[in-house]
Amino acid sequence: MSPPRPSTSISRFAHGRARAGLLLSLCLLAAALAGGGWWWTTQRSSDGATTGPQASQSGRGGRGGRFAGAATQPVSVGEVRRESLRVRVSAIGSMSARATAVVRARVSGELTALHFKEGDEVKAGALLAQIDPRSYEAALGQVQGTLARDEALLANARMDLARYRELQQQNSIAGQQVDTQAAQVRQLEGTVAAGRAARDAARLQLSYTRITAPIAGRLGLRQADRGNVITPGDANGIVSITQTRPIDAVFSVPESLLPQITPRMAAGVPLPVELWDREMRRRLATGRVSALDNTIDTATGSIRIKAAFANEDGALFPNQFVNVVLQLDTLAGVLTVPSTAVQNGHVYVVQPDGSVAYTTVRTGVKDGERVSVEGELPVGAQVVTDGLDRLRDGAKVMVIAPPAPQGASASAPVAQARRFDPSTLPPELREKLAKMSPEERRAFIAARRAKAAASRPAEAGPAPASTPASAVRP
Repeated sequence: MSPPRPSTSISRFAHGRARAGLLLSLCLLAAALAGGGWWWTTQRSSDGATTGPQASQSGRGGRGGRFAGAATQPVSVGEVRRESLRVRVSAIGSMSARATAVVRARVSGELTALHFKEGDEVKAGALLAQIDPRSYEAALGQVQGTLARDEALLANARMDLARYRELQQQNSIAGQQVDTQAAQVRQLEGTVAAGRAARDAARLQLSYTRITAPIAGRLGLRQADRGNVITPGDANGIVSITQTRPIDAVFSVPESLLPQITPRMAAGVPLPVELWDREMRRRLATGRVSALDNTIDTATGSIRIKAAFANEDGALFPNQFVNVVLQLDTLAGVLTVPSTAVQNGHVYVVQPDGSVAYTTVRTGVKDGERVSVEGELPVGAQVVTDGLDRLRDGAKVMVIAPPAPQGASASAPVAQARRFDPSTLPPELREKLAKMSPEERRAFIAARRAKAAASRPAEAGPAPASTPASAVRP
């Protein structure tokens, strides 16, 4: 009797498990090979970066990261100075005319002439327009005729009163008749006084047909044309005048600044004010604080200030938006550095050996591109202003475009050489720049700056070359 044969389902199950195990082994082998290749490539790159001829000494770890500062880094620097620094506060304001007047007619009539040009500067009392005066001239003539008649009656009554008084002294006339004549004289005197007032009023009405400027200033656009019948009730009037020389700026500052403002105003010390355009690129005017409001806005916790400006060139207009910079004080002899040199409360100071030292500072007042600091910084030292994110304590640096000597401003060619605008590059270079890593991009820009500085005209002075920090400071 033959042994029993295994079932077909069991054989198929065993065959499937064997094939699945083979596939799993192949997948694990492929993953191991791929991981080993990646590890070998990474290790080789790491060895090349740390043992190559361009690598710097490892040194002690710093704040720039594991690989930050491994090579000599191109940087820009600024100078540590001891100088006076202005304490200033910025605000947003608007211009306000010193005075505004709408020129309206005081009497009704047809506008027969306009004697001004829109936008002109006029003086107070200048003739601007003329209303048809004929009806007012006729009214004045009528009043003058009535007044002349009343004055004649008064003169005759006074002469009669004088004769009656002579006759009374001779007992030739009754006293009652004298009293009646005296009353008649007083009545006519009142009539004449009223007539003279009516004459003056008619003259005034006639003078109102000549419309003159009530204040000096700049004219706006005319609101009425010749031939129109105008009245004193016209809302828009004929034209408006704004006094803009001088002109005022109104702005608000926090109430916390009042202890710094009110003592100086009480002592008569001027508070300088500068006006800048919307983009803070161009200074428009300089003036001084002229008035302080008497209440604080409870909604914003601020107080309004008015500053006066001569505006001799007429460049400032009412309701114009301005950026205001108010100078509160001046700090003398403070230690300052470029504001771009401070990052998270520290600066990198360039050392004589071409390395940088991580130095902690405490910042104070900022004025433009300079900021006051407190810390162990020697006057005249150089601090890194560009490229701080790739530095660490002790890293080697190469200074690009050394700063101009203290007190001397850089010439226009030098300033032009320091600027770099990627939009000026050819299309192929712009595309190449876009594909670079941040480190490659910085090195490329530094090289372009050095090349531009070296190609400037000879009269601009020696070209700022890429100089190691050890060569900048002996």
